[in-house]
Amino acid sequence: MPVALELLAPAKNKDIGIAAIDCGADAVYIAGPSFGAREAAGNSFDDIAELTGYAHKFGVKVFLTLNTLIYEQELEAARQTVFQAAEAGCDALIVQDLGLLRMSIPPIELHASTQCNIRTVEQARWLSSLGFKRLVLARELSLEQIREIAEAVLGCGIECFVHGALCVSYSGQCYLSQYLTGRSANRGCCIQACRSRYDVKDAGGKTILRDKAILSLKDLCLLDRVEQLAEAGATSFKIEGRLKNISYVSNIVRSYSDTLDALVKSSQGKYVRSSCGSPTGGFTPHPEATFNRGYTHYFIDGRRGQWCSGDYSKGIGEHVGETVRILNPRTGSQSTVFEIRLRKGISTPLANGDGLCVVSAKGEVLGMKADIVRGNTVTCNQKVEITPGLPVYRSFNHSLEKALENNPPVRLIPVTLTLKTMESPRYSLTATAAGSGATASVDFEAEPAVNRDKAATGLLSSLSKKSGIFSFSLTELPSDSPLPFLPSSTANALRRKLAGLLETPPALPDMNPAVPPFDSIDHNRIVPPAQKHQLNCANSLSRSIYRAAGIEPNTAFELDPSAHVELMRCKYCIRYETGRCPRINAKEKATPLYLVNHGRRLKAVFDCARCEMAILTDTALK
Repeated sequence: MPVALELLAPAKNKDIGIAAIDCGADAVYIAGPSFGAREAAGNSFDDIAELTGYAHKFGVKVFLTLNTLIYEQELEAARQTVFQAAEAGCDALIVQDLGLLRMSIPPIELHASTQCNIRTVEQARWLSSLGFKRLVLARELSLEQIREIAEAVLGCGIECFVHGALCVSYSGQCYLSQYLTGRSANRGCCIQACRSRYDVKDAGGKTILRDKAILSLKDLCLLDRVEQLAEAGATSFKIEGRLKNISYVSNIVRSYSDTLDALVKSSQGKYVRSSCGSPTGGFTPHPEATFNRGYTHYFIDGRRGQWCSGDYSKGIGEHVGETVRILNPRTGSQSTVFEIRLRKGISTPLANGDGLCVVSAKGEVLGMKADIVRGNTVTCNQKVEITPGLPVYRSFNHSLEKALENNPPVRLIPVTLTLKTMESPRYSLTATAAGSGATASVDFEAEPAVNRDKAATGLLSSLSKKSGIFSFSLTELPSDSPLPFLPSSTANALRRKLAGLLETPPALPDMNPAVPPFDSIDHNRIVPPAQKHQLNCANSLSRSIYRAAGIEPNTAFELDPSAHVELMRCKYCIRYETGRCPRINAKEKATPLYLVNHGRRLKAVFDCARCEMAILTDTALK
């Protein structure tokens, strides 16, 4: 059996979800009105039902993000949310809070969110033994670690992030936003303090770095590692970005869809796509030209690299060249004119309306609009203090954005048509959809054609066309009987009827409550987790799950902020990033460093045995 590969796209709203599907997504994930881990990306269930209706035409799945911690007083509201998700046609829930396993809910597939801190074989076995059908792995894993987890939980789906923003902390283990402002990342309210700027000081108070976004990471891009991920056991490739706009999602989804299509084509039947149809026509994707903070492979090769985004925590876009010469504008002009040495192979030519920025010698990011572009000369109708030799970035690609808006692809499902003769003058036309194998047939009466060759040409022309979301192709004609004479109007009507039959939505699942998922599993096969602390237990139902495994969990930090916990634990390391790692610089010691922002001080400690960094409150114990 071939392995079905899934491209999973983010959807801030219904329209972005539909655009992602048109651009080749096999599944989309979206939040309902509450309990989604992006506070600013909620949706009504009416919109979600409309999205699932469109998605299911192509066999595309829709996952609801129900991945926040749930407080005791919210348990019933969360349970009702599950019913509404099922009624809206959602195919699965992405879950962080284990309390959901104790609820009587409709039969719906449960996926363990990356917020469950899935970065070890032990954690994967624990969650798999609880009945989760899919595990969303931590972003910090290498190919070898992914392979070990996939082999340890055979039969459980493995989902990996391949693109988008990187949290500096292991997901589900970051409490910095809660500590600083009372807004919890585990509740969808993260203030993204990791993108803020800090002074870094040593234990003696000496300033090592001043005003740097030292905790801000580059964006992940594994476009060239999809095949390796599939070979390691991943079957779902996830794009981050439920706060991103429609042009970003369209561009990135189309890029990865094209890559997956190429992998499937070259795999000699080893892989298939998990949905039907593919995007046709439309814009040419350019992932380098859309929002990014610089790209990294992160830890996928099992090696450290320069992961910090530097001064660009908000993203500066594609590097397009360097300033060569600053030209003097006419007297009294408030414009800036300069020549640029363009890099080879940029996504699209520089054009009027592009948004540009340069990074000054002081590290300042100076933005401007390219009002007039003539060859290598750029005129901006604003004063910007720039000098020769500065890198130039394009933060807004006017040509690409215009193509994304005005030239979207159309997703079509190939359908083969077979014409057969019944008892004269009756004929049967059978349609078979590629991918799903769905079939539909219509019978019709027609006069036999006098000229067979002419009739065959006419049938091929009139039946091999598009109708709805289908692209029909007549592939088989009866060889031993007369062909029908079929006017174009009749052929069009037959095609439309077949399209309607093929597009008939599947029956909704049974909405009768089932037993709680936890009660339906074999408790003797539960594998207790190795993790005993920072379990994010916020309600009695979640607590009962851990107790059944012999663990008495601490109360979630959100409910008991007096507890001494790590505010973050990270694969990323400030010492390594700044050349102060004791393993590569014998003169350095793994002494704490301090991050200062507006009078607030955090302590960075270094666990060299695990090659990890932890961020603590300045008064917290090691």
